[in-house]
Amino acid sequence: MTGRLRVISVHALLLAFTASALFPIFLVITNSFKNRRAIFRDPYSLPSSETWDLIGYQTVLQGANFGLYFRNSLTVTLISLTLILLSSAMAAFALSEYRFRGNALLGLFMAVGIMIPIRLGTVSIIKLMVALGLNDTLWALILVYTASGIPLAVFILSVFLRNVPGELKDAARIDGASEYRIFWMILPLVRPALGTVAVFNMIPIWNDLWFPLVLASSEKSKTVILGAQVFLGQYVNDWNAVLAALTLSMVPVIILYIIFSRQLVSGLMRGAHR
Repeated sequence: MTGRLRVISVHALLLAFTASALFPIFLVITNSFKNRRAIFRDPYSLPSSETWDLIGYQTVLQGANFGLYFRNSLTVTLISLTLILLSSAMAAFALSEYRFRGNALLGLFMAVGIMIPIRLGTVSIIKLMVALGLNDTLWALILVYTASGIPLAVFILSVFLRNVPGELKDAARIDGASEYRIFWMILPLVRPALGTVAVFNMIPIWNDLWFPLVLASSEKSKTVILGAQVFLGQYVNDWNAVLAALTLSMVPVIILYIIFSRQLVSGLMRGAHR
């Protein structure tokens, strides 16, 4: 009975935490479909036939270049995730598979990269991007996000790669497979780790405001979060537009999160049935 009560308590706590986390999102989405008077009169009610209004979305889509902002954010997020996963997987494979002088020191260097925020080097990053001619471009954001995501990704992937049976790699070497072939062969075996790395890096990249503000603030390279912030400043009293902009900003990252989460769960289930 005590064990069952503990399980019920844990599930109740998790449900309460989930509800508290999702409730603000629920309020933003529901109020974005209501008229201004209904937002202030009864913000906790669902939209009805009397309060339903899409004026906020019309204002956002007509008054701001949100299509470009979404495309920029999606481009930066997807390319950054691809580079993080590929480069980190290769580095983790080398650290976990080969023993060489400086192996432990290199692993410690990666750990330091996790502990030190990359924003501390903002001034130096700006100077570097200007020297490379990448200032005010999407590539500046991609390189920064890739560099900031690699240390944690290498740490996670190294742990998973060390648990891959050595017999599989030895058998592949006996068959004449190259090290690159072995790397691509075992990569599907650490799919749960790849999904974890993708989820951990995707949301901070999409939601980041600091580096788009200092590295890519022109209209052609704005991300959706920066575009939404500018829009909020312009329409500070238009709460319909404010809530609509926030809702539109959430949609892509929720979709990406669902995609990568499903891949993560799928990989975990396949690993459990082996």
